[in-house]
Amino acid sequence: MKYRHLEEMTRGLLEYNRQAAESYHHCRKTGKQSDFYKEVKPFADKVKAMSEEWEREAVQWVDDIRPKNLYPLQIKNTAENLQMVSIRAFFSNTSLKKFKGHIQSIEYILERILEEIKESKSPDQ
Repeated sequence: MKYRHLEEMTRGLLEYNRQAAESYHHCRKTGKQSDFYKEVKPFADKVKAMSEEWEREAVQWVDDIRPKNLYPLQIKNTAENLQMVSIRAFFSNTSLKKFKGHIQSIEYILERILEEIKESKSPDQ
């Protein structure tokens, strides 16, 4: 399949997004900040590397496939939001409403991409 790598990265980013949400809820519950060099930076670096590669492939995919209601700007914003939440997840003073909104937005776009990839693989098309 042509877009297998994009699908794998999208699933990986979904998992990172869920990990960020869990980290954020843990930090809010305990009120403790995470160690920047031991926890925050390693996680943020992994997310940054994958999201940059994902953004390039996803924008190319959007240009090639032209999925309904998915646009290059949404891909760019999702990659930026992923990088932002990967850092803010470790700080309890981050606004819950904004953080939750970013997490939900990221998840929506990533799930939409997976749906479109799945539909493009179906044999009846």
